[in-house]
Order: sequence, then structure tokens, then C-alpha cells
Amino acid sequence: MQDAFAHCEGLVRAADKDRFLTTLFAPAEHRNALLALYAFNLEIARVREVAHEALAGEIRLQWWSDALEGRGEGHPVAAVLLATIARYQLPLEPFQTLLEARRFDLYDEPMRSLVDFETYAEGASAGLIVLATRILAGIDTGALTRHAGLAHAIAGLLAAFAIHAARGQLFVPLDILTRHGATPEDVAGGQATPQLRAALAELRAHARQHLGEAQRLLAAAPAAVMPALLPVALAGPTLARMERRGYDPFTPVELAPWRRQLIIWRAAKRPRHIFR
Repeated sequence: MQDAFAHCEGLVRAADKDRFLTTLFAPAEHRNALLALYAFNLEIARVREVAHEALAGEIRLQWWSDALEGRGEGHPVAAVLLATIARYQLPLEPFQTLLEARRFDLYDEPMRSLVDFETYAEGASAGLIVLATRILAGIDTGALTRHAGLAHAIAGLLAAFAIHAARGQLFVPLDILTRHGATPEDVAGGQATPQLRAALAELRAHARQHLGEAQRLLAAAPAAVMPALLPVALAGPTLARMERRGYDPFTPVELAPWRRQLIIWRAAKRPRHIFR
């Protein structure tokens, strides 16, 4: 089993360096469990890239759904994930919600509304934080988790807007585009019109609102859950990069690795900085 945990550590270290760094601020007795959780998230988040076709992706996601029921023999991530679920008595519902969100990723259907977007983000981002807080403290921090997850998801999806647009995906809700007079054709054509920029700015404002709500709720949260929230420390700086003059939405937004590490380190030392 230790080899399987080492496999998860290597996977997360290589493909999700941000979350790997956050586990270093968690108590040692919980790190393997967090690494198992984050390795599972990596496995399902990259299904579209690995499978190439929607049907093949559906089969892979169904395999993971079956694995959660104890039918993932021989797979190191599945093995340690099941051990983690049993040890911490984690509910299966958040895992299934994560899988459902990733099914949306397999297709090129646009996000219809902000309500649909937030449902997706709660499953794909907030749900992961819920499971991490249960590992660390045995609790779900409720509204704090939801707002943190939504802010993190919005910032991440906006940062990857150019990548998604290039492969025909549109996560900016259609109702927001319509409100500003922007169209999916603007996105498909790589046209950074004033209308599209206004729609993106509205979505960034939603992320800022969620950060503000999370900041307000942070004081009541136990210190034990902070490592689960640390990935969200990157949301504010990512949004700030997109708010600069000359921002091109069709160029992926990236923070330098050294800066990402510094942001996470500072947030770990001063949790009030997580949601800035």
C-alpha cells in the first residue's frame, strides 16, 4: 500500500504542483490521504485529454464510479482512495458529484447559465475542498467551502479561457454573454470584443464576491482546515492578472511557478491572505 501512496505523491507532485505544496502544510498523518484525494481528482480531470473521444471518456469515468464501490482492483490510486474513504468515513456523494462535473467536460456544450456554472463549480471545486476538510478536521465548513470553491473554479476556468476556446469549449455562461451582447461566435473566432470583455469582467466580479464572502466566514473556521483552503490563495492574484491593462483573453493566464509557491507559503503563514 505504501508503494501506491508513493505513486499518488509522484503523480500530484508532477501534475498538480500547487496542491502538492499545500499538503506540506498539513499534519503528516493526513498527507497520504490528501495526496490520494488529489491524485483521484487528477485522474478524472484529465479524462478528456487522455480519452480524446466522449464515449471513451464516459467509459473511464464509469470505471472510476465503479471503483468507488470497491471494484478498482489493481489500480494504485483506486486502492489508496478506497483506503482513505474507509479510514476517514468519507461520504461517496461528493466523489460522485466530482465525476458528474467531469462528464460535462467531455462534451462541447456551452454553459447555459450562471446557475448551471455554479452547480458545475460546486461539484468540481467546492466538493474537493469539502472532502479535504473532512480528512483534516472531520467536518464540512459549509458556506465557507462553497464560496472558496466557486472563487477558485471561476478564476481557474477564466485563466484557461483561451485553451478551452481553442478546443471548442465555452464555460462563460450564455446568459452573461447575452446580457453584454457577446456571442459564442466571438469566442470561437478569437475576437476579444468589448462585449466579450464585459462578460468576462462580470464573471470575475462574481469570483471577487465569493472571495469576499469566504473572507468574511474565515474567522469562524478551525485552523485545522486551512491546508484544504490554500489552493484558493491563487484565485485573487490570478484575477488581478486578468484585470491588468492590455489583458488578452485569448492568451492563457499563468503565474510564474516561484510566485505560485510564494503565494501559497504566505497564505499558509497568514490564512487571512487566502481570499485576497
